[in-house]
Amino acid sequence: MQLDQLKPALDEGWITSVLRAVKSGKEASVYLCQGSDRSGERLVAAKVYRQRRTFSHDAEYWEGATRSWGRRLNVAAAKRTAFGREVRFGGWIQREFETLRTLHGAGASVPRPIAVAGDVLLLGWIGDEEGAAPPLHSLRADAAALDELLRQVEIFLTHDVVHGDLSEYNVLVWDERPVVIDFPQASDPRFNRSAQTLLERDLRNLARYFERVGVEFDWRRHASALWRRWLNSELGGDDTPAAEDWEFWQQFV
Repeated sequence: MQLDQLKPALDEGWITSVLRAVKSGKEASVYLCQGSDRSGERLVAAKVYRQRRTFSHDAEYWEGATRSWGRRLNVAAAKRTAFGREVRFGGWIQREFETLRTLHGAGASVPRPIAVAGDVLLLGWIGDEEGAAPPLHSLRADAAALDELLRQVEIFLTHDVVHGDLSEYNVLVWDERPVVIDFPQASDPRFNRSAQTLLERDLRNLARYFERVGVEFDWRRHASALWRRWLNSELGGDDTPAAEDWEFWQQFV
């Protein structure tokens, strides 16, 4: 058990104990923890990230994601040094936290973000003491579940978020409600030129799963209509595609 990485969460009073390991994946492990008054949750999910991402595989997600970092951190992150890897790694964690904070505040069906403690993202637990809510891929969902997920995708886009890796494997179902998880690769369509492609991929993944359980929808038409509505609702601001940022990062990948 990665108690060394969970120690900051314990020391800072976000959790009082680590109950058990729940899931071990290639990018992160998840632990069920006892919450505290500070966390405001009885049960907490501790998502412990693994420092294994290769930036060359993540370039399409990163465009525009580091605009607030300043050039020093951007340059450091782009270099293949220990500090550069640390900057990129920390960026993934903080990025997921901020995305979840935005979406949870907007009423989206996502876990409640609690805090970042070292290499750990702390979230409200989706499930009960017996275990986590079942993932969508283990269930035979219906048209109502598809409608709700499409509504969630629209809420995300309304708040300038494209999940980027949405599928039946990162949707939990609790109290008959789908809850979308895992947002480290989420992109902001105002600054990421791959966002429309990522949105289409998200909807194609959902279409493939729901087709297997007998529910079909035209993902291409839905993606096109959703993207068009998002473009028409754009209110301006600093929405110029980050071409200079993109060219800067490409020299390192």
